[in-house]
Amino acid sequence: MSTESRASVLQQIPRSVWVLGFVSLFMDISSEMIHSLLPMFLMAGLGANAATIGLIEGLAEATAPIVKVFSGTLSDYLRNRKWLAVTGYALGALSKPLFALAPSVGFVVAARITDRVGKGIRGAPRDALVADLTPPQLRGAAFGLRQSLDTVGAFLGPLIAVGVMLLWADNFRRAFWLAVIPGALAVALLVLAVKEPAHEAGDKRVNPIRWDSVRELGAAYWWVVAVGSIFALARFSEAFLVLRAMGSGVPIAIVPLVMVAMNVVYALAAYPFGKLADVMSHSRLLIAGLLVLIASDVILAHSAHWSMVLAGVMLWGLHMGMTQGLLSTMVARVAPTRLRGTAFGLFNLLSGLVTLVASVIAGSLWDRVGAAATFYAGAGFSLLTIVLLSLVRSPAPTVRP
Repeated sequence: MSTESRASVLQQIPRSVWVLGFVSLFMDISSEMIHSLLPMFLMAGLGANAATIGLIEGLAEATAPIVKVFSGTLSDYLRNRKWLAVTGYALGALSKPLFALAPSVGFVVAARITDRVGKGIRGAPRDALVADLTPPQLRGAAFGLRQSLDTVGAFLGPLIAVGVMLLWADNFRRAFWLAVIPGALAVALLVLAVKEPAHEAGDKRVNPIRWDSVRELGAAYWWVVAVGSIFALARFSEAFLVLRAMGSGVPIAIVPLVMVAMNVVYALAAYPFGKLADVMSHSRLLIAGLLVLIASDVILAHSAHWSMVLAGVMLWGLHMGMTQGLLSTMVARVAPTRLRGTAFGLFNLLSGLVTLVASVIAGSLWDRVGAAATFYAGAGFSLLTIVLLSLVRSPAPTVRP
């Protein structure tokens, strides 16, 4: 694709989608400043083991999807997505000081769950808002752009965390306090600069939590949910990438650089692969992403040397760029417009619950068998997803957005 063509596509993406991308960027700076340090803080500062960290991360990541079901459905009913998103981002920002104050593992659990409740409230309404704002032929590019900007924040956060740790002699709590600032900026930007699209006059509010609504989602939607859920078994918490880097012999202060490397690749890949999703078979693109994840898992399982860990983590970032926006595009393609928030919420609920199981399995394997077993298990679940995609055809969508 020519430079002029790429520029034209970017220019066609609505202004509010760009703003939502920068909102995600600032909140991810805030969150990743904390999350890139949290596994080390739990293990080195509070005495937690890998199984405990896996359970905490799994519970946290399962909390958000549970909340997303209700927030997505509520946004469909109220026909207002922005202010639910504002509520979620505000709760996420307010959770940040709790990490800095945490005296125990239990307090960290409370802070982490509060943060993920905020993510759950904002996630489905925000994704549905992106779909509402964007013409169907640009949705892959729009989701890819938002994900790319989100991921720029995800690599700037750990980079800032490294600077703080080097400047203030591994002071975890100082880094956690500074994370409050970009979180507050994200909320302010969303309130002031995003406009909810106009709804048709006379639209009747219908309760989406009904059996008729579930049936209306259709077989094509539930096929996407099944694929995403099995995929989630291979996608345990990224906390285990941090723990793998922690065991590679590098100083604690620079361990978050592995997350920087992952998210740089993720950010660079998200938009191009999102655009590719507008013209390429979704199943083939997802299989390609799974093959990259298998390569990442095998490398991470094979060696704990810092160079191998770095290579594995960068491949992990590439698979994220190839698949995360794609999964959102797949949901948006098959979900009825009036049930779009509900569709994103249910998808995230089921994949999030599976991620909880995956993280618990990963932590148990790490403690009982070793780090390599965790990553080999991830590769096995990736292969299982490829088998499903290869053997079972996606039903045709029954609706068109």
